[in-house]
Amino acid sequence: MGSGTAVVRMADRPATQRPVPPAGSASGGVGKGSLWSELPLAVVLVVLVGLAGVVLGRMYAGSLLTGLVVGAAIGSVLLGVACRRLPSWLVAPLSVLGLAAWTVWSLRLAADRADLPGPLTEVAGEAARNGIPRLLTAMIPVEPTPDTVLVPVVAAWLAGLAAGEVALRAGRVLLGYLPPVLLYAGAVYLVGPNAAPAVRPTLVFVAVAALGLALPGRVRPGGADHVAGLPPKVRAAARIRLAGVSTAGVAVVVALAVLLGPALAARIGDRPVDPRRYVEPPRVDSLDENPLIRISGWALHPEQKLLDVTTRSGGDADQGGDATRIRLAVLSDYDGVTWQVGATYRNAGRILPAPAVAPGSIVEPVRQDITVAGLTGRLLPAVATPREVTGARVAYDPATGTLIHPEGLTPGLRYTVTSAQEQPESNLLAIADVPAGEEVARVLRVADGVPEPLRRLASQLAESGGAPYTRAAAVEQFLAEHYRLVADAPSGHAYPNLAFFLFGPRDAGGQRGTSEQFAAAFAVLGRLTGLPTRVVVGFRPSGDGPVRAGDAYAWPEVLFDELGWVPFDPLPRPDTEPRPVEEGLRPPPEEPPSPAPEPSADPTVSPQASGAPETAAGPGGRSTPVLLVGGAAAGGGLVLLALLVTLLWLRRALSRGRLDRGPPGERVGGAWREVTDALRLAGHPATGDLAATEIAALARDVLVDARGAGAEPAAVEVAELAELADLLNRAAFAPGTLTAQQANRAATIAQAYVAGLRATRPWWRRLLWSVHPGPLRRDRADRRRRDARV
Repeated sequence: MGSGTAVVRMADRPATQRPVPPAGSASGGVGKGSLWSELPLAVVLVVLVGLAGVVLGRMYAGSLLTGLVVGAAIGSVLLGVACRRLPSWLVAPLSVLGLAAWTVWSLRLAADRADLPGPLTEVAGEAARNGIPRLLTAMIPVEPTPDTVLVPVVAAWLAGLAAGEVALRAGRVLLGYLPPVLLYAGAVYLVGPNAAPAVRPTLVFVAVAALGLALPGRVRPGGADHVAGLPPKVRAAARIRLAGVSTAGVAVVVALAVLLGPALAARIGDRPVDPRRYVEPPRVDSLDENPLIRISGWALHPEQKLLDVTTRSGGDADQGGDATRIRLAVLSDYDGVTWQVGATYRNAGRILPAPAVAPGSIVEPVRQDITVAGLTGRLLPAVATPREVTGARVAYDPATGTLIHPEGLTPGLRYTVTSAQEQPESNLLAIADVPAGEEVARVLRVADGVPEPLRRLASQLAESGGAPYTRAAAVEQFLAEHYRLVADAPSGHAYPNLAFFLFGPRDAGGQRGTSEQFAAAFAVLGRLTGLPTRVVVGFRPSGDGPVRAGDAYAWPEVLFDELGWVPFDPLPRPDTEPRPVEEGLRPPPEEPPSPAPEPSADPTVSPQASGAPETAAGPGGRSTPVLLVGGAAAGGGLVLLALLVTLLWLRRALSRGRLDRGPPGERVGGAWREVTDALRLAGHPATGDLAATEIAALARDVLVDARGAGAEPAAVEVAELAELADLLNRAAFAPGTLTAQQANRAATIAQAYVAGLRATRPWWRRLLWSVHPGPLRRDRADRRRRDARV
């Protein structure tokens, strides 16, 4: 009989009589050779799950989180490989036991690294209750504490368990990739914009996944080909269907790549979404949002003990002043009624984000042990700027540098804070400029409803000096010299309170206040003069030891380019009597006096008294004193005439240089300076807090008022000022886009407005208009500031 008969007889034999393949053969499925065939795919799964920890670890401090996630991936996948001989229903319980052991060990390690006190049961319970909220509200970089590592470790273990069971036991490799892919995508989404794009880990993820698909296929028990025992026709049809399905699948993948590829490629440069914006951060009550109102209450009970402070390193605890200023809160937002912190707090670990250090500042480390006594609320005192906090769980706002204790302050709370205190280079303050634009709009914003006396005072103080530091020093000196510091002044820093503090009669309680009014008045006056300001509430103790309520006070700060925030002290010096406020204020401008009548052509000759001695005459019959006086008057007149001619030539040269020379952007800026100089010459200077469109509206109102209610100004003088303001904004925010025609247009508008405004002045002011030296001084000051910045 042939071989065909032997095959038929073998097929007809009962299953129990068929030969059993030896253990470890290709069809055995669970022998020693099967273990080695599964190890490459197991390594691929470990790498895929571990890469999620690499991506997530970029927003953590240190490498602890990455190591714990990689350990969870190794443990979950290899445990599944080791239990391959057991039934599938028994693998999950064993893996859960392994997960519990690894999680407990991870939590203990993270607690020890973070120096968290308490038994492990309390630490684990706290982590289980707050794991997800803390992960979504934690400050970047996230410290690996038990509540921030629990969720990633558990998710990595479960992803490795699911991937191993599906890919290794069931043989569905592509379906087994789904848990690691979801874990990796979740890690990328959770990091969001808080780290650099994960380009390299993603490329490694794709390459390793492709390598896993290219590994030799696993042979299931019973043979490698499921259609081998079918009749030829059925086998051919099954293979045709399999080829068709495979081709359709490839076509779908290619179509999706063609359709979605360009859209996905276009999103590569987009800023990812931060999931933290959907989670509400810790909130504080009104006393913590506006601690400035607590100054008056503390001033009435100066002996109340609030803190105990010990300086361990850095600073000078014996000298006081800036070296021992302890900051409680930074208030940047003012709505005309209250100053507020306006912070967005994020839960933080011991290590806080490192702020950008101004290049012109000197950084000194300060380390303090602080124990809370009678201070209440959530705000946590610290020397600016805190970098590390131990002993207390904190939330932090990096924009203001304000700390809070979410659980609230209690007597006996002890913590250690290490700060990086910045000291600006004092030699650079005199020439430093202040920033402008959207980045500092928050600390330049002035709420509506500013009292006119307050705005007028700011204008007068701004005229005393051109440089920002000079303006800030003028505001500081004015407040320190004209007002009295008292402890029983009522709280309040709204516009009406500040107006009463600055201009109210002394016999009725005006011109006196606590540091609340001094700091708030400085900040508002500073913003009205174009200075970015904020108010800080804190303590100024005399040294180590108790910090009492009498040490609490508020001070203003001004932001300077390349120097950062610089504190000012507008409080009067002890034992000094304030000067009358009227000495530092000018009365509001009045209408110019009408010109004096011209003398008649025939002068009146007064008769000489009889008997008066005649003056000795010199040569030619003229007296010697008359000749001397006449010569001096003629010489002075020539000098005055030469000075006026020189000023006239310089003013015209300045205007020609502004309007006719330089690139279009500079010429537009020169045209705008011509308009602002004209407003100053007309007695209506534009303050630094006004935008270009607001100055254009002010210029329109000035011209309308000057011409009177019955006169209508020309369109080129008023309506087109808005066009000039728009050209100025384009020159500032889109440099290089203006053309020469637009620069000529700006010059035409400026010249027409200046001529129209000059024509409304009295004749004697029109004569002085062209020779006034004010524009020359301001131009020289602007050039010095630009040269200093360069």
